[in-house]
Amino acid sequence: MPQPSVFDMTPETFAAICEANDLPKFLGKQVLDWVYAKGVTDPQAMSNLSKANREKLAEVIDFEQGVLLAEQVATDGTRKLLLGWPDGRTPVRDAGAGIALPIALPIANAEGVPEIPTSRQTECVMIPNPERRTACVSSQIGCPVGCAFCASGIGGLDGNLTTGRIVEQVWRLGQIERSESPEGRVSHVVFMGMGEPLANLGNVTDAIRIINAPWGLGVSARRITISTVGLPAAIRKLCDFELPVTLALSLHAPNDDLRRTIIPWAEYSTVTELLDACDEWFQKTGREITLEYILLGGFNDQPEHAKELAGLAKRLRANVNLIRFNEVKGITFSRPATDDVLHFQKILRDRNVNTHIRASRGRDIAAACGQLRHEKRTVS
Repeated sequence: MPQPSVFDMTPETFAAICEANDLPKFLGKQVLDWVYAKGVTDPQAMSNLSKANREKLAEVIDFEQGVLLAEQVATDGTRKLLLGWPDGRTPVRDAGAGIALPIALPIANAEGVPEIPTSRQTECVMIPNPERRTACVSSQIGCPVGCAFCASGIGGLDGNLTTGRIVEQVWRLGQIERSESPEGRVSHVVFMGMGEPLANLGNVTDAIRIINAPWGLGVSARRITISTVGLPAAIRKLCDFELPVTLALSLHAPNDDLRRTIIPWAEYSTVTELLDACDEWFQKTGREITLEYILLGGFNDQPEHAKELAGLAKRLRANVNLIRFNEVKGITFSRPATDDVLHFQKILRDRNVNTHIRASRGRDIAAACGQLRHEKRTVS
């Protein structure tokens, strides 16, 4: 089993590990500053730590568990990382003076690419805009929901990501910004990658605490969005979360019959039950809901669907994000025509529903909404 990840740790848990390993308690604060403020994860580069402490830390803590398997950049600047999550640790790095640091790295193939099975791979995406830098991260390896239009669930679920492995995705994407500008940083985080976040609620909320913490990544809670296909009990549990995150409901159809044809988990809760839970969310948190609606050409993008969706949106404080279907190999749905999308939006707006069309970023590298999946490529 891997050692604890530095990205799992809070100042309190780090102090406990220090105490258990005869290290000074103040070491945790110094290390977390190196990791988050300075972007350094090599303990040997943490110059204000003694040599003995650096060596001991390298023995008991993983500083990066993910292995970069591929990196792609789209024509619009969107960047996608494919990360592998090995289960073991092998002493492979010579830290000097004959000391081998144990870090997680699997055996490489003939081309030098680490061999990590797809059952331990996830993708995450950096979406740059002039005003913001958005990290789209995964919460699970694969997805248990199996939506008919989404690549992430094609292979099913292989497991939950730990708190640290969620945080590490955001940190790694932030390092891209740091490398391009010393002031660069992640400004927004969306749990819209692989997996159903509310099915891994404990790790997701713990990760958000670290992503939000001033000693961590310092991202405002109001700029962190959890996107869910809809688990009423989990939504109600999230109502008690102490941080004011944004909740997005992946509705994708305006009625139960249509929704159940594309979302298998829709069998377990009705649209009415979902909206009731979302209304409770608003009443308890004061935070509006975003209704996400993927437009599938000729399936759920007709005027009657828009009128029905408008009725649902006006039942609670909600805005609507329209998402054009992004092509996935092996999935037969089609991308709707631009005129149909604009007409759908107009019907909603004419009924006083705040509606936006989400831009499809990174389509040419399969990084857009619904396209993330297990893939095997070489590092570019």
